[in-house]
Amino acid sequence: MKRFGALYAMMIPVVLYFLVYAYYPLARGLQISFQDYRLMGAHPYTGWDNYRLVLQDASFLDAFVNTLLIGGGTLALGFAAPLAIALSLNEVLRSWFRKTAQMVLYLPHLLSWVVIGGMWIFLLSPDTGLVNVVLVKLGMSGPIHFLADAGWSRWMLILLATWKDMGYNCILFLAGIVSISPSLYEAARMDGASRWQQMRDVTLPQLSGTMKVIFLLNTLGILRIFDPVFILRNPATASKVDVLMMYTFQRGILEMKIGPAAAASFLVVLLTFALTFAVRRLIRFDEV
Repeated sequence: MKRFGALYAMMIPVVLYFLVYAYYPLARGLQISFQDYRLMGAHPYTGWDNYRLVLQDASFLDAFVNTLLIGGGTLALGFAAPLAIALSLNEVLRSWFRKTAQMVLYLPHLLSWVVIGGMWIFLLSPDTGLVNVVLVKLGMSGPIHFLADAGWSRWMLILLATWKDMGYNCILFLAGIVSISPSLYEAARMDGASRWQQMRDVTLPQLSGTMKVIFLLNTLGILRIFDPVFILRNPATASKVDVLMMYTFQRGILEMKIGPAAAASFLVVLLTFALTFAVRRLIRFDEV
């Protein structure tokens, strides 16, 4: 303590921040999930009733399925697309083009979902949206209701979520590619390897550590999707896009059923732990 007292003192504000704004609300929420919680009056404990109510609710099960479909699609496409773009940009010889492409790809990540949603609602409008205007000009018989058609709604959420965060993940992949030793590429060229063979036999194997980290981090967010659904959903597509966090929002904020909402949120936490643990074992995260 005498030797590193200053460092411990610097950690105190950070520890206090997480205790007050993360761990205390977490513990309080766990307590509420076992109560018949009201904003006024007594808060009697009800045991596991809130959890049984949530698990027997068909809306919760539908939201769980929607979450797996939308989150799984976003995870797969949001991992493969940035990786492909990062590998492509790594082959670009002109640095000004590579930097410009990185800036253009990263810009949507800086914008909130309110801005992104409003922009794409305008672009995908069936009447005056640029996308439908172009499709009709190309011979489409009529406009497509991308955001009001239940068949398109999930795909649009997956595509827009991938597009928004593509630049961020792409930069992470590029950082991993830059850290690869140039001597490996030089040895591959001396053995007569083509650019494709260098990418396949040098870049991808050396990038495996970065790929594992990005895949695991993206897995953590599968069950916590909320912003794009809240912005882009409508009554016509609600049954296909309402996810677990939307279910929690509706029960806790709109219906003021605080106990069941807290129980649903802790089920999301437990499912996230289980999913993350399974993915960690599946991709052998701890192995070099």
